[in-house]
Amino acid sequence: MEHPNIVTFEVCGDYALFSDPIMRVGGEKCSYQVPTYEALKGILSSVYWKPTFIWFIDEVRIMNQIQTEVKGVRTIKYCHGKEGSNDLSYYTYLKDCRYQVKAHFEWNDNREELRYDRNENKHHEIAKRMIRKGGRRDVFLGTRECQGYVEPCRFGEGKGFYDDTPQLDFGMMYHGITYADEAYSKETKNKMTINLWHPVMKKGVIQFCRPEDCQVHKTIKEMKIKPFGSENFSGSSEFGEVL
Repeated sequence: MEHPNIVTFEVCGDYALFSDPIMRVGGEKCSYQVPTYEALKGILSSVYWKPTFIWFIDEVRIMNQIQTEVKGVRTIKYCHGKEGSNDLSYYTYLKDCRYQVKAHFEWNDNREELRYDRNENKHHEIAKRMIRKGGRRDVFLGTRECQGYVEPCRFGEGKGFYDDTPQLDFGMMYHGITYADEAYSKETKNKMTINLWHPVMKKGVIQFCRPEDCQVHKTIKEMKIKPFGSENFSGSSEFGEVL
């Protein structure tokens, strides 16, 4: 990269649910206390995404007090019986959520076929414009029922609830998924990998490590990279005019 391509934005919503499959046993869902790397990356991908580059989340600032609310939810009962077709589950949500996020992008070296689309200034300016517009697609805080709203901000500006809290430790936590097209090493090539890490919040700010620097990596399954060809990608056949 020739220039800093950092973007900062604020995302807020009435409710959020950041979890992983391990926390959904029996149909119940319970949110982590803070957003995961993967959830924030998903939010930024909804704002602006291209396979040419990979978003990396650098920091998140927790602006509001961490609060939870339990809701009774009628879920679909897939095994129909005499008692009806619905079950009652309890979901634990975060409420009144507001976060400041700092991130940047790097070229995806696994996508050499898109090398002609590596125009840093173009993608950076589009990303900032999409943040100002609230994103290209709907934004969700963890799950689809938790609508989120994005707007630009200056990271660190404003009063946060945990600005005077020296440190909070959240233990071992889900970081994110590395898919085959974002593999960062020979060990993760052509694989889907789960990453776990140990987040610590200092004065309201969590600094994320990169996926390859997480303490625990777990291979889920083998998978192949889907190539982009001229028949399914907008642009010239040589990708010299990618939009």
